[in-house]
Formats: sequence, C-alpha cells, structure tokens
Amino acid sequence: MSAPAASSLLAEARRIVVKVGSTLVTNEGRGLDEAAIGEWCRQLAALANDGREVIMVSSGAVAEGMKRLGWTARPHEINELQAAAAVGQMGLAQMYETKLRQHGMGSAQVLLTHADLADRERYLNARSTLLTLLQLNVVPVINENDTVVNDEIKFGDNDTLGALVANLVEADALVILTDQAGLYDADPRRTPGAKLVREARAGDPALEAMAGGAGSSLGKGGMITKILAAKRAAGSGASTVIAWGREPDCLVRLSRGEAIGTLLAAPTQKHQARKRWISDHLQLRGSVTVDEGAAAKVRLEGKSLLPIGMTAVDGDFSRGEVIAVRDTAGREIARGLANYASAEARLLCRKPSSQIEHLLGYVAEHEMIHRDNLVLTR
Repeated sequence: MSAPAASSLLAEARRIVVKVGSTLVTNEGRGLDEAAIGEWCRQLAALANDGREVIMVSSGAVAEGMKRLGWTARPHEINELQAAAAVGQMGLAQMYETKLRQHGMGSAQVLLTHADLADRERYLNARSTLLTLLQLNVVPVINENDTVVNDEIKFGDNDTLGALVANLVEADALVILTDQAGLYDADPRRTPGAKLVREARAGDPALEAMAGGAGSSLGKGGMITKILAAKRAAGSGASTVIAWGREPDCLVRLSRGEAIGTLLAAPTQKHQARKRWISDHLQLRGSVTVDEGAAAKVRLEGKSLLPIGMTAVDGDFSRGEVIAVRDTAGREIARGLANYASAEARLLCRKPSSQIEHLLGYVAEHEMIHRDNLVLTR
C-alpha cells in the first residue's frame, strides 16, 4: 500500500470509533486524568465540527471505582469488580459529559455487553440508538456493562468492544489509543531495537506473532487484543490505527491524513464487505414478491425496496435477516436485510411508508430493504 493510499483511509473516514485504554484514562490508576480526557473531547468535537461522526469507547470505570473506594490493587472477586465498575462509571460519564459540553457537544452513556451484540434484535436496537445519537450530534461514550455481566469482566476487553461497535455502526475506521506508539515487531520494553510497524494488512497472521501480553495491571488487553480487534473490524471494512494516546492532536492529525502509529488496513471496503456477506447467504429464511414497478426501481435504478411495492411475503423471518426479493414470475432479483419481520411485512404490503406507524405502532425504517443493504442477484 502506497503512503498516499494509506493516509487517505483516515482522511476519507466519515464515521470513526475511538477506543482509549484504562492506563491513559486513569493516568496509571491515580484517578481519572481530567486533562487527558478534556484533550480527547476537544479533538472529538473538532472532528464532529468537520462533519465526522465520532463514537468513544472508553475504559476506566473499574480503575476509577478503585480509586474512589480507596483500593490500591485490582480485586479478583467478581462482585468487587462489579462494585468498582458501578462506582467508577458515575465519574467516568460525568467527566465526558462535562468536557464535551465545554465544546458544544452533547454526550450519551451507552453500556453494552457482548450478549447485546450477539442477539439480533438487541443488536439492531443498539445500532438504531447509536445512529440516532450521531444524527443528533451527540457523542456516544460506550463501555461494557461490567456491573451486571460476569463473563465480560472475566474475559472481555474494550479493544474487542471497539471492534464490535465499529462493525455495529459500520464505521470507516477504528482508532485504538494506547500507551505505545503503535505495533512493534518485538516488545519495545524488552527489545531496545524493536521497530515500529507503520502499515500492514489487518488479519495478517504475522501480526499476531509480533504482539506481546498485557502491559498494565489495570487494563485487560495487551497488543494481541488490538491485533485481533483490527482483524474483527476489518470484517466490516473498517481500517484500524493503533497510536499513542498522548500524541499531540493525534485524532485531528489522523483525520487530515497524517501517518501516526500503525495503520492496519482492511482488505475490503465497508460497503463491499457488507454486500459480500449478504450475497454469501446460502439459505434464506424468506422472501418478498414485488410488482413490476418496484422490480424495475430496484434493478435498474438502484433504489430501496419500499413496502408499497410488495405484493406477497413468504417464509418466517425476523428483522435484520437476509431475505430474497422476487419478481412477479417468482425469480430472485435481489436479496437484502429486512427492516421488518415477516408478520409485520405482510401488514405493510401495498401500503405507503407514511402508514407504517399507523399499522405497526412504530417506525424502524421507511424502507423494507434499504439500498445500502441490497445486492442484485439477477
């Protein structure tokens, strides 16, 4: 990958997920680092004012709770970790709210678990919430819901959560801020001659061999979790940058195309990755039949499929599942992600989008299948 092509990945990114680790947020455990959080919030606001959509995934709740409770060592008991997270989450959310407000930005605390993103209905609800917050010019500040779910504290890490959020909102880029300048070909704390890896392909097996173990007693993820997070983010077309969180104006400079830290480029673009996933489905749970006008708009004009163009619904499918679109002769012409379940879709057949709320009591989307989630097969 050439330098101009590499730098353009971040310069062209419109939706960016930023993840910051415990060591940076809490200044090695000595409570929340107000100056550092204020600096990141200033940069997030600058990106938002530049037309970017930004989401912050922030560690630090457990460490802040430990400080407030007067604990000097991270506890091992799950109930104590949960208690620390509950106490610390208050200060963490308040800090982001205060600092973002100083720059005219709203903020929202969003607590997620891996289970939220594994369940399709909860996944779609979380996605809708986050996208709505971005439309309202509000910065979502996300953390794992450590206070209620055991295995997230035992095995979870916010590097993975950052990648999952990047997939959830179909971000263009994931920026992981850490206490290292980026990924090295060896552990720089043990190998003085270790060299910084400037660029690589996300998912390259050689990267995992370079990654070391956890480097902080406060955080749970070492460089290996960042490598795996970049691999996961690349699955939806998001490239990842691993950079030093104290680098002056790091986020702003990255958004201008400056090469900072390590860039792990996704091998496929965002829309290509999603549409490839849709087209690769071998078994579909159902289909909708459309009239000739709707078929023409989908095939020839690249339009979304609206409920008014549907004439029949077959099968039993849920919202968010991949379904087929068939013409009047029963031939599959496209497939895509259904915005409504089969029972709801049957009520919407031949109805204008303006009647969706009247018929269902709510509106998820105005389309049955949005064109960004639609792949032509004929």
